[in-house]
Amino acid sequence: MKTAAGQDDWTIENSKQLYGLNRWGLDYFGIGADGFVSVTAPTANGQQTVSMKQVIAGLADHDLSMPVMLRIENLISDRVVKLNQGFRDAIEKSGYRGEYKAVFPIKVNQQNHVVDSISRAGYPFHHGFEAGSKPELMLALSMVPTQESLIVCNGYKDEEFIDLGFQARRLGYKCFFVIESLDELALIVRRAKKWNVDPLIGCRVKLTTKVDGHWAHDSGDRSLFGLTARETIAAVDVLRDADLLHCLQMMHFHLGSQLTNIRNVRDGIREACRYYIGLVEDGAPMGYLDFGGGLAVDYDGTFSTQPHSRNYDLNEYCVDVVESVMSSLDKHDVPHPMLVSESGRWTVAPTSVLLFNVLSVTNFEPTPIETEPDQEFCQPIKDLFDAMENLHVRRVQENFNDANYYRDRLRELFASGAIQLRERAFGENLYLSILNRIAFEILPQLNRVPSELTSLHDQLADIYYGNFSVFQSLPDAWAIEQIFPTMPLHRLDEEPTRPAIIADLTCDCDGKIDRFTDSEGNLSRTIKLHPFDESDPYYLGVFLVGAYQETLGDLHNLFGDTNVASISIDADGNVHFVEEVRGDCVSDVLSYVEYQPEELIQRFCDKTEAAVSAGTIGEVERQEMLKLYRASMLGYTYFED
Repeated sequence: MKTAAGQDDWTIENSKQLYGLNRWGLDYFGIGADGFVSVTAPTANGQQTVSMKQVIAGLADHDLSMPVMLRIENLISDRVVKLNQGFRDAIEKSGYRGEYKAVFPIKVNQQNHVVDSISRAGYPFHHGFEAGSKPELMLALSMVPTQESLIVCNGYKDEEFIDLGFQARRLGYKCFFVIESLDELALIVRRAKKWNVDPLIGCRVKLTTKVDGHWAHDSGDRSLFGLTARETIAAVDVLRDADLLHCLQMMHFHLGSQLTNIRNVRDGIREACRYYIGLVEDGAPMGYLDFGGGLAVDYDGTFSTQPHSRNYDLNEYCVDVVESVMSSLDKHDVPHPMLVSESGRWTVAPTSVLLFNVLSVTNFEPTPIETEPDQEFCQPIKDLFDAMENLHVRRVQENFNDANYYRDRLRELFASGAIQLRERAFGENLYLSILNRIAFEILPQLNRVPSELTSLHDQLADIYYGNFSVFQSLPDAWAIEQIFPTMPLHRLDEEPTRPAIIADLTCDCDGKIDRFTDSEGNLSRTIKLHPFDESDPYYLGVFLVGAYQETLGDLHNLFGDTNVASISIDADGNVHFVEEVRGDCVSDVLSYVEYQPEELIQRFCDKTEAAVSAGTIGEVERQEMLKLYRASMLGYTYFED
């Protein structure tokens, strides 16, 4: 196969361009002189850069087999600082007469090390947490860094959920109940009397603003959560009747977790401010405006309104939010509220990388054809051979059509029993030879490729089998066709010449990655990878996976959680493994689906005893089987060397 640059001409800059590192790498990820991906992270002594070669060696030293979810602690801290500082700068420059506080929505990544890192990094900023369930609220109550930090309780709440929130109030924490329905408001009023504590109440409103991107159909009037204008006024009346209107201090809205267009942000803020002004005019004290999540991640690096991108940066987002609130409220002499955001995706997406090794490759290249077909072979095989010998650039569409016709005739003869398997295999190899010659010899000579042939390269792409599960580690790649930056972790000073898709271990037709961005940021069904050598490990990485993926993962084929390594880069550029979490073993995942590993071992033991009694195996063989079965119960669910 021919490629744009010869092997001798390929440079690291070519790899950066091909895989888009300069577009989505966020100054965190690059390529070192050794051809490995590098990680640049802020430290107490400024920026330090380390090679993934060092990280991979460290994983081996700590006996952490691939696949591994790698978390980079420095990046978590850096994202927390950047978010808070971004709003502080925008507030100072604009003259906004209020403050900003962030809350991290725990649902985005509930993992202990992530939440703990956010809590520690957020301490100077009173960075709080958003909880949408009782377990998340219990985490927030334990992990919230200061009494000035906010705890925002979203979602539907039962009595126990509400009572837990009141305990936070009794301890002096600023725990807000955001009202999702009038029913739960009545329950909050009742429990407030029980605990004799004034609640902090927020009201989630359902805006009519429509957004671009994947979540467009859930925005506007069809959004799932929030109160309509009619319900909002009803909530005000309920609180006034209960003499608790002074507790209504927050207005909350959420347009979506990945807002691709800054115009949607401005439109949503302006509409929300009209609600805020209306609540103030109706007697509520207010003071907090929570504009939810939405700060997007540029997964494909196009800096556009494409579904997996965004057309703004952090600075523009902060400035637009602050200025939109100011311009809306100043007209009505309404005091500037505390600004609150729940930017979870932006905060943690870049901080995790899925690392895995390639196990094998299937390609669609023909074996060399050294002789003409035997005379006794069927006519479609002879026709395929003639078609291969007479390919011409001016007849490429005709050549392609003929090849497909003769291939179909060959298969019909095989299905009817008229020819044998070896004869069909010979013909299929001829057909594959024709397609490869068309794709790599003829199409490059054309100024305009016939539409039917534009996807021919994709049809001939290799399949690289990776040691991971899409459903466990990258569920959004399957569920919502999320694009995640994917690339080799090394050999980036060599030219990658193999168009490929990546399959996982699940033996499921959906268990694959076949959506990438090309060197220009356009959607591509294949990725260029290096030729695979079974004697030399080949490692790939999927980036920007820190948001949602670990929590949403499932047990398809009973592949469990991967090994996890959390690393920190010190001021001298050394890598420290600060936390290691062993992935699920077989007994773990079996217990998740209600099996008792000891019972299974006993059942297998009974079967081996029966085989000994029947004379099928001997006692030595039985002990070998039992040893293997027991050891496998404790083994990693993924491929092990």
